[in-house]
Amino acid sequence: MSITGAMNAAMSGLRAAARGTELVSNNISNALTESYGRRELALSSMNYGANGGVRIDGTTRHVNEGVLADRRFADAAHQNIQTAVNFFQTLENVTGVAGDSEGLSGRLAAFEQSLITAASRPDAPERLTDTVIDAKRLIEGLVRASNDVQDMRTRADGQIAKEVDTLNTALQQVEQLNKQIITAQARGGSTPGLLDQRQAVLDTIGAIVPINVVPRDNNSVAIYTDGGAVLLDISAATVGFQRQNTVTAYQTIDNGTLSGLALNGQGLRMSALAGGSLGGQFTVRDTYGVQAQTQLDAIARDLVERFADPALDATRGTGDPGLFTDAGGAFSPIDEVGLSARLSLNAAVDPAADGEVWRLRDGLAATTPGPAGDAALLNDMRDALDAQRAPASGGFSTGNQSMSDLFSSFSGVLSSTRAGAERDLTFSAARLTEWTDLQLSQGVDTDQELQNLLILEQAYAANARVIQAADDMIETLTRL
Repeated sequence: MSITGAMNAAMSGLRAAARGTELVSNNISNALTESYGRRELALSSMNYGANGGVRIDGTTRHVNEGVLADRRFADAAHQNIQTAVNFFQTLENVTGVAGDSEGLSGRLAAFEQSLITAASRPDAPERLTDTVIDAKRLIEGLVRASNDVQDMRTRADGQIAKEVDTLNTALQQVEQLNKQIITAQARGGSTPGLLDQRQAVLDTIGAIVPINVVPRDNNSVAIYTDGGAVLLDISAATVGFQRQNTVTAYQTIDNGTLSGLALNGQGLRMSALAGGSLGGQFTVRDTYGVQAQTQLDAIARDLVERFADPALDATRGTGDPGLFTDAGGAFSPIDEVGLSARLSLNAAVDPAADGEVWRLRDGLAATTPGPAGDAALLNDMRDALDAQRAPASGGFSTGNQSMSDLFSSFSGVLSSTRAGAERDLTFSAARLTEWTDLQLSQGVDTDQELQNLLILEQAYAANARVIQAADDMIETLTRL
């Protein structure tokens, strides 16, 4: 090899070592970046003519696509379950658990105890007043629970709209990145940075909707949901959704008053995008929220009907409301939806509505006070709470239950469902952690990168010595 050839070979070695050092530095600095793919310099030998050296063929990006796909599925499942857990925890905070005086069961117990206390001294106005106060507290608890359920459904509807916007934006970004990657490859440019960007965007999509990423020509990708919908293949699809400012108990997706999803203007079955955070929000809005409202309305109905029994109060006329009313009037079974939010105390006993508390003792339609020592009606009201009857709706057990049994059934089912969802969340979190750790473990190994750095340093020094030796030779020749 000539001196010039030796210098050219050494120069190519210096360039390769410098480029390799740059890649090692990037790898180490991004060791904990999830969307970063480890870089490796692709080199080949230049063996032609009398010259030699090393050729830089490009940069290779290393990512385990199988592990990445499983990590995305785990992330989607975790986001889905987290949404359910948040709903049940919030609902349980509102309705209360056993022993919570501010919960529904605690308020019912306080009302029942007030009836017992008032019956022991029916002549004491303050005891009748306390009973009215506790009855109103029970009503307030049911109204608040109903309103909070609808607030959670409204927030879920708003979150759906936000996630659909995020999804559409991300799909457009992947489409543009596909084009940029193809263009960069055609011009001989570097694509690993663009691939990192695309992976980060795909991770965003994967948390919202479980996706399958399918490779296409020229390093581009197509995106299909786990349910079979095509989100991107050459061009991005558009997901449509109509947001509601307020969701009420009367609105459901089944009766067409709430929006579902559309794909490029065509209706889309919900199962096609189920499994991620988007599916979780739909489940809260259309399943968990509707079920909770149905059960609250069933509890309110049972409470109203117990005290509307014609045999309970002889002073009331046929069709007159009892102690608990539907917005001040009698309850109609065909208008049960939203009853828990419309529940109110009969104005006849409510001092705030110019009522008289003595009517609790003497009858809701009584015009004048009766015998002050007569506790019969108060005892009958207490017995009405303890009476065993089958709930007319709500999907509760078909067996006969007292009012407290019904409240306990509701709280028990809620606690059990929440506990089950939290167990699922613990499992999904552990699964996500395992896949994330596996992805990172197959990414940048900093120990290996430091070893590579030492090798590159030695190669750089060796090539520098070759250049120095060639320079010394040339200088010697020039002095001859």
